[in-house]
Amino acid sequence: MQNLNEVIISQAIIESFMEKLKNSLEVDVAIVGGGPSGLVAGYYLAREGFKVSIYERHLAIGGGMWAGGMLFNEIVVQEMGREVLDEFGVRYREFQPGYYVADSVEAVTTIASKAVKAGAVIFNGVTAEDVVLKKVNDEYRVCGLVINWTSVERSRLPVDPLVITAKYVIDATGHDASVVSTLQKKAGIKLATETGCVIGEKPLWASVGEEDTVKNTREVFPGIFVSGMAANATCGSHRMGPVFGGMLVSGKKAAQEIAEKLKGNKEE
Repeated sequence: MQNLNEVIISQAIIESFMEKLKNSLEVDVAIVGGGPSGLVAGYYLAREGFKVSIYERHLAIGGGMWAGGMLFNEIVVQEMGREVLDEFGVRYREFQPGYYVADSVEAVTTIASKAVKAGAVIFNGVTAEDVVLKKVNDEYRVCGLVINWTSVERSRLPVDPLVITAKYVIDATGHDASVVSTLQKKAGIKLATETGCVIGEKPLWASVGEEDTVKNTREVFPGIFVSGMAANATCGSHRMGPVFGGMLVSGKKAAQEIAEKLKGNKEE
């Protein structure tokens, strides 16, 4: 058996991670939240050749999809979600007409694997505690994130964060919509919502919430998009429970719209 050198093992981890972090200090798109919409958005953007990083505050990625419904690790998608599962190669079965059931663990691991293999870089255990806001061409826009270890944030240790720059940021943080909430609170800016603020989510209504998740996926302030449940929380629509078609399509829509903007900027 090989006589392993513990120092070499540590060196391999440290040097590899530092290289990954250095290469992600400037990206095309920074996604906050490694749930279904964030992972799907990361996949489609990376597949188009854009430099993408995903920041997940928890150690486990997958968001609400990971545990299914009440720890029953099965998820339901409707027709629009089924089409995305087909694109990723996630297996499912039809429970009743229009209702498709998939194993939540297979769904998360498959989507995450495809996103990473497409080129998206995932940093788990990392929190986006703030955004970078600058005046560009006479308008304020989000230009990046302020990140720190989640353990530092939760311990309330006086440790300064680091900054990464991005052409676009996606808030895929779920019910809290924490990135746009922080932006609004600190900068006092007006969002592209009915009230100009983060409205907050309404009680569960699956059919309306699913449709609105896709409708509400958009740029709500220059440089920042909302997707998934963060889109409904920002724009004031309903939560959906363990049905995930809207989440999947929301991530794809965010990626498509950002890709169009990035491609348009290159042509100018």
